[in-house]
Amino acid sequence: MPWVKREDCIGCGMCVEECPVGAISLEKDVAVIDMANCIRCGVCHDVCPEGAVRHDSERIEEEVEENVRKTKECMNACATYLGDVKEKQKCLNRMIKYFNKEKIVIEKTLERLQKLKEELSLSLGTSEDDTVERK
Repeated sequence: MPWVKREDCIGCGMCVEECPVGAISLEKDVAVIDMANCIRCGVCHDVCPEGAVRHDSERIEEEVEENVRKTKECMNACATYLGDVKEKQKCLNRMIKYFNKEKIVIEKTLERLQKLKEELSLSLGTSEDDTVERK
């Protein structure tokens, strides 16, 4: 999913004008993407003259750190509110189960999307390489 690197955005509005679904606005001269309405078409990436619209793959480490931070926060809250330091381990185990479930959901989603890609390629008479995502 796209995101805007605030310090690189010059507020030119090109992404706002070109977004086919109107999911981008300017707030204090910085582009903001409404992810609920974004269709992930990649147009904003293509038109940004400063490269301020970035790819989410750049945020992987940041997201991992946030997940670990939130887990630690929950562990401490469980120990505090449930009155037993052993609750930290129970909470950690629940968080591991949660992320394992998320991993399974992602894997199954990717399997189904790959099948959808294959079906689309067949119906369009194209090879899967012809349906490569925008950069």
